[in-house]
Amino acid sequence: MTTRIVELRRGILKKNDELAAVLRQRYGAAGVLVLNLVSSPGTGKTAFLERTLRDLRAKGARVAALVGDLETDNDARRLAASGAPVRQINTHGICHLDADMIDKHLAGWEGVELGALDYLFIENVGNLVCPSSYDLGEGIRVALLSVTEGEDKPLKYPTLFNSADAAVITKMDIAEPCGFNRELALKNINEIRPGIRIFETSAKTGVGMDEWLEYLSAQRNR
Repeated sequence: MTTRIVELRRGILKKNDELAAVLRQRYGAAGVLVLNLVSSPGTGKTAFLERTLRDLRAKGARVAALVGDLETDNDARRLAASGAPVRQINTHGICHLDADMIDKHLAGWEGVELGALDYLFIENVGNLVCPSSYDLGEGIRVALLSVTEGEDKPLKYPTLFNSADAAVITKMDIAEPCGFNRELALKNINEIRPGIRIFETSAKTGVGMDEWLEYLSAQRNR
């Protein structure tokens, strides 16, 4: 039974990787930078993305977002307030987004064409385990960690941080009252993914957001 389960999982991941490769080619041909945002629930991922969408639009960038949740469209409605096109993906109990979900929700997205976008953000389901295994064809995978979660998150969930291209620490405006050990958090992230680009941010105050936007612009223009 164990061997069969392992083989089934390998088959699922192989199929996903093949479709992700096709999506990656589509993104490249369209000239859109796609980012996959991954974090645990409560990290402030939606607030961070909402601020990112607003700030990018203020600079004239063309942006859109796909939002993954088990149920409800709460986050999608919240992000739509930024003025960017947003589409909800409900997984109905599945703990991650996969390439097939992305492909299906890109199809028939009224008013949205990949070639008309500069950035497409994918807000993954709140989970630090399952999303690590599923390539969505993204150009950049971002691991988010909030100051309320503890500095050892990268050590507990190394697969996510090791597979990420950038790390974002959120809610820096409340780091001090939370007793957040900044140096230890940075050390732990770098222990798992040496040299990874780390952003220390606050969606509420705007701390670190300019640096984040500069990074996005540089990555898109590479």
